[in-house]
Amino acid sequence: MSPPVVILASKSAARRAVLEGAGVPFEAAVAGVDEDAVKTELLARGASPKAVAEALAERKAARVSQARPGLVIGADQTLELEGGLYDKVDTLAAARERLKLLRGRPHQLHSAVVVAKDGAAIWRETVSATLAMRDFSDAFLDAYLAHEGEAALGSVGCYRLEAMGAQLFARIEGDYFTILGLPLLGLLDLLRQQEVLSS
Repeated sequence: MSPPVVILASKSAARRAVLEGAGVPFEAAVAGVDEDAVKTELLARGASPKAVAEALAERKAARVSQARPGLVIGADQTLELEGGLYDKVDTLAAARERLKLLRGRPHQLHSAVVVAKDGAAIWRETVSATLAMRDFSDAFLDAYLAHEGEAALGSVGCYRLEAMGAQLFARIEGDYFTILGLPLLGLLDLLRQQEVLSS
């Protein structure tokens, strides 16, 4: 009997790279969840940034799992600063303002992952990391954005820890894969249990 198909319900290049790097065979599918509408609904009900990540991960996994057989991985990540939830920005000018807001302060990344089968969640995990940016100069900020360009817009914090974004930080408490948006070790354990990966 062949192992179940694994589907990543995400268009995130970072999540795909994490799974590829770990040697997980998978297909990618776009979940088609209206994330802005879900966030608006949840925040209106008083949901925390962490709960928003968990709900979005589950909706993505369930949506794709209703249409596709196999194990579907849904994931989402939110950035929390002093209790507020922040979304991705879409211009370099806005990225500059976001980084100035985060400069010299700690923020949290909440990364949720849910695995669904036959339209229902069978496993879930949420892991948080705290990242403290150093008090970098405006000159460094300008050089950083010139170097990163549009790539800075790919994450909610406007940084890629796996690239020059590492220079923005004074202290990090948390798991590297969590920061990339896909808590990995528990997921790998589940995939071994499901006989996708050898044990």
